Amino acid sequence: MRGGGVARSAADNHFSKAVRTRDHFTCQFCGKEGNEAAHIYGRAKKSVRWSMDNAVTLCNYHHRYFTAHPIDFYDWLRSYLGDGHLEILREKANSLLKTNKALRDEISKHYREELKKVERNPLHRIVSYN
Repeated sequence: MRGGGVARSAADNHFSKAVRTRDHFTCQFCGKEGNEAAHIYGRAKKSVRWSMDNAVTLCNYHHRYFTAHPIDFYDWLRSYLGDGHLEILREKANSLLKTNKALRDEISKHYREELKKVERNPLHRIVSYN
């Protein structure tokens, strides 16, 4: 377990790699090397836990900084993603999604396949599971 006590699954691992791959392993805040997928809404919000529009790649420093300063994170997200993106994401985050092993396996498979597509074609745009 990491980050708030929510267990990580294979779906989480493949999703995280997909986010970091989409962002070219670059911190979207400072432009330095980034190797952490930071959720906008935490992993406890299952309806957006594996949604590509709910995560950005950050370096370790900025991931920790924004975790400790959520208002700064929100202000930056507003300028980076826009109010419309955040409003749609908020609506998605407030919906319910019950998960089970079969669904998590399906999500994991989806992101594994998307990552393979990027390996074959670096211009492939990763498609979000939901």
